[in-house]
Amino acid sequence: MVLIAKMNRYFIYLSYNGTRFCGWQRQPNGMSIQQLVEEAMTAILRREIAILGAGRTDAGVHARTMVAHFDVEEAIAAPEHIVDRLNRMLPHDIAIDKIVRVGDDAHARFNALSRTYMYFISERKNPFAYEWVCRMSLRNLNFELMNEACTVLREYADFTSFSRLHTDVKTNICRIHAAHWDKIEDGWVFTVSADRFLRNMVRAIVGTLFEVGKGKITVDGFRQIIEAKDRCRAGASVPAEGLALVEIEYPSNIFIT
Repeated sequence: MVLIAKMNRYFIYLSYNGTRFCGWQRQPNGMSIQQLVEEAMTAILRREIAILGAGRTDAGVHARTMVAHFDVEEAIAAPEHIVDRLNRMLPHDIAIDKIVRVGDDAHARFNALSRTYMYFISERKNPFAYEWVCRMSLRNLNFELMNEACTVLREYADFTSFSRLHTDVKTNICRIHAAHWDKIEDGWVFTVSADRFLRNMVRAIVGTLFEVGKGKITVDGFRQIIEAKDRCRAGASVPAEGLALVEIEYPSNIFIT
């Protein structure tokens, strides 16, 4: 009889500036956040480590909070020491925040209750935030009308019209819990929370909301775009640099204290 070693599962929380990466997920033709973190963890823990993220951000998209899980045979006695060593090894644009023990069947992707993204726009030229904010003219945008269109998003579940074409997902069904524009000091921020997101979904929604704000699409027209389930009907995707994954929520009972 072959004995299978019991594995210990951990969540790793990290943040990153996605500007120079091809995205979260490993790619054959570019450097990804997943690859760099796996290589650093493998070197420190002296065994092959594979991590599975809560989702995958596209090239140029940032994360103030990303979560992934990994398994090791031996329990980690001092996770904070591993965090410190990882931060010294990884480049300046990836930061490890914490490593926490979770149940053996906890899953960074499938156990997530919600994910929240923010998209930042501003007219101000800011040399310290140019990688995080989409700089554009706000003069002709009606944010009151855009917020009215945001309420429509919560009435639907099929967001094919805002999904990248020819992806490998099995369903385009998502449950949006909240979506709204808010004024901030140097511009505006769009916040959207859902149980899951499709590839390119947030950037496509924002681009279509801009069309509403400019008066090119009515709120009823926005509704018709969702109902059409046709990506060609929606607006163009906005640039990646304004988008950040900011929060992932999990049930408390998967964590081991």
